[in-house]
Amino acid sequence: MHDDLTNFPGAQPPRREPIHGRYIDLEPIDPTVHGDALFSAVSAPDGIEERFRYLPQTPQTERSDFDSWIAEAATSSDPLFFAVVDRSTGRAEGRQALMRIDAANGVMEIGHILWGPGLARTRSATEALFLCADLAFASGYRRFEWKCDDANAPSKMAAERFGFTFEGVFRQHLVYKGRNRDTAWFSIIDSEWPALRSAYEQWLDEANFDAEGGQRQSLRELIAAARRG
Repeated sequence: MHDDLTNFPGAQPPRREPIHGRYIDLEPIDPTVHGDALFSAVSAPDGIEERFRYLPQTPQTERSDFDSWIAEAATSSDPLFFAVVDRSTGRAEGRQALMRIDAANGVMEIGHILWGPGLARTRSATEALFLCADLAFASGYRRFEWKCDDANAPSKMAAERFGFTFEGVFRQHLVYKGRNRDTAWFSIIDSEWPALRSAYEQWLDEANFDAEGGQRQSLRELIAAARRG
């Protein structure tokens, strides 16, 4: 932990530039580059209600609604939106954002996550999260946050799988879509990241997957081992 932060210089705000991974790239969202593929991903009928259930938007099934959203998202600096692009196909399969960017205090959050059917529950989705966390800590951030509706059990399970620590619930925190949101808070802090980063690197390595794509060791197992030292 940091006892004396007198000379803490703050962190670097994230730049509007691509972040390259093994399986995916995170590209600053651009309607002319990502619009068609991203609309196909987010509007796919399989699971669409669940994908949008806890997002501010209603399901984007009309192209005009999606176009209005992506035009605004492309000009936003906070949230800073990225398209999640499959490196093997060049297609955008989802989107996410870095948000509530507080460089002075070294705090940043990942949010607005929408991973389409081709991305959800894949190693590429895990890498999409990893790349944002790695950028945050490489840029001098002290804290990386994940927040979600406390009723969103899959999101809370994902946060724990990704190595975030549950910190509590802010009751009656927000009103959205005409309902109350109690918000569950999770975080990773900078002192935890080196061990977690090593676990992610081991999990994402091709050697961790068999010929059928099955994982040899789970991320939970690797993170647990890393925390034990």
